[in-house]
Amino acid sequence: MTLNHGYAYTSHIQRGGVGVLEYLCAEFRHSGREVWAARLAAGEIELDGQTLWADQPLRAGQTLIWHRPPWTEEAVPLDFETVYEDADLLAVAKPSGLPTMPGGGFLEHTLLTLVRREWPTASPLHRLGRGTSGLVLFALNLVTASALLRDWREHRIQKSYRALAAGVAGQDTYDIRTPIGPVTHSKLGQISAASPSGKPAHSQAEVLERRAASTLFGVQIMTGRPHQIRIHLASVGLPLLGDPLYIAGGHACPDGLPGDLGYLLHAHRLELVHPATGQRLEVQATPPALLEATS
Repeated sequence: MTLNHGYAYTSHIQRGGVGVLEYLCAEFRHSGREVWAARLAAGEIELDGQTLWADQPLRAGQTLIWHRPPWTEEAVPLDFETVYEDADLLAVAKPSGLPTMPGGGFLEHTLLTLVRREWPTASPLHRLGRGTSGLVLFALNLVTASALLRDWREHRIQKSYRALAAGVAGQDTYDIRTPIGPVTHSKLGQISAASPSGKPAHSQAEVLERRAASTLFGVQIMTGRPHQIRIHLASVGLPLLGDPLYIAGGHACPDGLPGDLGYLLHAHRLELVHPATGQRLEVQATPPALLEATS
């Protein structure tokens, strides 16, 4: 199997007084103490340009780099559909299973890598969870990126999704404002979930079709919190069908991870004002068959 090219993970030390090994174990929780000790012994860790062969105390202001050797990434769908393209903007539809950005063991098997092979200047304006399919918008220059990121912050871009929830909805519409924030997670330390002390979040869900044991929703999100639709539908007792992470109440299952697949969520439509033309632009990505209404 093909290896990727490896990656250098850079950390800027904010607080001194802790040893390199202790810092690595706390900063990169995916690996245990023995694994990090072996990486130190193999010369993979660099501090201020010098390779470390043994643990030593850190000082604030230092730069620590982990030179991760090339590795074989998990197989994922390595394709996407171009939905819209001009000199400033690119909209593509990604399949479920393909990460948008590097992270979690993925580096080259990502939408960003695939897109930049054809459009080297492309910068994603948002991201979708690995299991979410549908539209991702890229800016092709800095002027467009600046304008659209401002519109995104000021909620001038409309985002519509399709979602299949477990259970039959008792209402036709749901106006959901459950706050979302970090909560303790046994595997990750922290994860986004429903939290009384979280940040404000707002979603509107409309029933498109009731099925025997599930509900097809159209969902608009007015804010962009991590995993917002998954958390919000779960918070009203209708978690996404097959979601291994979020359960009723919007809480996180201790054994689940954000990248786990199994749910059906699709970024269906984006509406925005084109920053170069001033014209209203709407782009759509065809939902998977299970997210189409049958009547």
